[in-house]
Formats: sequence, structure tokens, C-alpha cells
Amino acid sequence: MRKVLSVVVSVYNEEQALPMFYETTKPILQGLDWDYELVFVNDGSRDRSAEILQGLAQGDEKVKVVFFSRNFGHEAAMIAGIDYATGDAVVCMDADLQHPPQCLPAIIKKLEEGCGVISMVRTKNRSAGLIKNITSAGFYALINALSDVKFEPNASDFFAVSRQAADVLRNNYREKVRFLRGYVQSIGFRQGIIEYEAQDRVAGHSKYSLRKLFAFSMNTIMCFSNLPLKLGMYAGVGAALLGVAVMIYTLCTRQGAPSGYATIVILNCFMFAVLFVIVGIIGEYMAILFCELKDRPIYIVENTANLEQKRDS
Repeated sequence: MRKVLSVVVSVYNEEQALPMFYETTKPILQGLDWDYELVFVNDGSRDRSAEILQGLAQGDEKVKVVFFSRNFGHEAAMIAGIDYATGDAVVCMDADLQHPPQCLPAIIKKLEEGCGVISMVRTKNRSAGLIKNITSAGFYALINALSDVKFEPNASDFFAVSRQAADVLRNNYREKVRFLRGYVQSIGFRQGIIEYEAQDRVAGHSKYSLRKLFAFSMNTIMCFSNLPLKLGMYAGVGAALLGVAVMIYTLCTRQGAPSGYATIVILNCFMFAVLFVIVGIIGEYMAILFCELKDRPIYIVENTANLEQKRDS
């Protein structure tokens, strides 16, 4: 029997892109040496995406669809797709064709060479713009400086994992606040890298605003590093040294009555700023702990197509 490749596709308001994605991807999958299944996850779309996916599933038994009860986010959709995938390997990609399906044969080759995890690394993303490209590079530089795990710069949510690696993600990495592409690169196994150039969107627009990207970046840092929690100690040592320097400066320069009200005000402002930053960081970690303690499901499934119903996760 041929091995099966599960292609997981996260869908949120992609009614214009879905037909083109299906028409582009299906011939490529049919030309592979492996059999395949297309697992779409409708992440609470508000347009006609659910209707289009239902039609695709009715006309093609290889199309399987998971319908969320509401929008749970891109990361939850990818987790759900991995949970429902039954193939010998899983590829996660987006429906807007920025992740080129033409890379699938190269992914199969890497899998057959024994790679358990394949990271797809962007060499160019013209549609992102200068600011987003700069912030993306800065984010990877920061997370690599803070975390013990070193991530491949410009790795995307376009990746592939073997069945063994997918089982690890299904069974062990079930955090409510997560960074899936980071987990994929940190679980070990034989790693492979394929470079690709991100294509222009065939329709729609990015679902990540600057606010969402900032929140996502903060959650990622806190998922993989506890260094921010140690800032209080470092800030305390720095403030103590600064205080000693100011004391020496005051003793050496004062004439007559002591002065330095401006210095005192500046020091107070600085110390309170450091204090509030540390309290804010601790609050963020506590918010993540609170989210984990509540242990609510990562996603809730309302319905499926061409799949056996599974429990929420």
C-alpha cells in the first residue's frame, strides 16, 4: 500500500481563494508517489468558506473538513488538523497559496530521506512589506537570544512532520497558549529545511494585524523563555550600581547645601518604570498560567465532513 500524505489547511474567510487552492493543489497531489488526503479546518469563517468546503467534500472523498463552532485562531486550526490527520506524514499550509503547493514533491523527497521534521524557510516575501520583514527578522533574533532552543530564521507555518513527530504534537504539546512552528523545531528528530519564495495572495488579506502579531510574539517569548522573569534581579543590580554612581557623583560635586532634585526625580521615575515593567512581565506569565489552569479546550468541533466525529480538544 502507498503511504498517505495528510495536507492540513487552515481556513478563515477564504471563500475566494479556496476554489483556486483546490484546483491548483489536487493535480500536484495526484502526481505524487504517495496517496493523499486534504484536511481543511474551517476556523469559524463568516463568509461562504464553510459552504464551499462542504461542496468540495461532497464531490471528493479525499477532502475532509473539520468545522469549528467559532473562531479559535490559526494555531488551534493547525492543531486540529494534525489531530484529525491519518496519514504517514502531515503537511500544514495556508489556503491563500502563499505557501506554494509546488513544494510538495520536495517535501516527499525529504520525508523519504528520513527527515522527521521539515521546516519551510521563506527566502522572500514581497507581499509582507518592509516593516513586517524587518520586525520578523527582529523577532527571530530576539527569541533566539532569549531561548535555549534555536529557531530557524524565517521559518513559517508551512512545515511537514512524520507520523511519529505528529504523534508527539498530538499527545504532549497541548498548551492553550502555543507557538506550533516553535514546537515543531524543538521536538528533535532528523531535521530538514526547504527554502521557498512566498507567493502573492490569490485573494483576501492577512488576518494578522500589528496588535495580533505583537500579542503572538509576546506569547511566543514567554512559551520558550523564562529570562524575562529574571529581569527583576538584573534590574535591581543595575539600579544599585546606578545609585552608587550617583552617590559618588553627588559627594564629589556638591558645594555648600546639597542639590540634585532633578537627579532624584529622574532616579525615582527610572526605578518606578523598571518596577512596573517587571510587574507587567510577571502578570503576563500569570495570565498564561491562569489560561493553562482553566484547561478549556483548544478548539470545539461543531461538525465534520468525510471524517469520524472526534471529541473536542
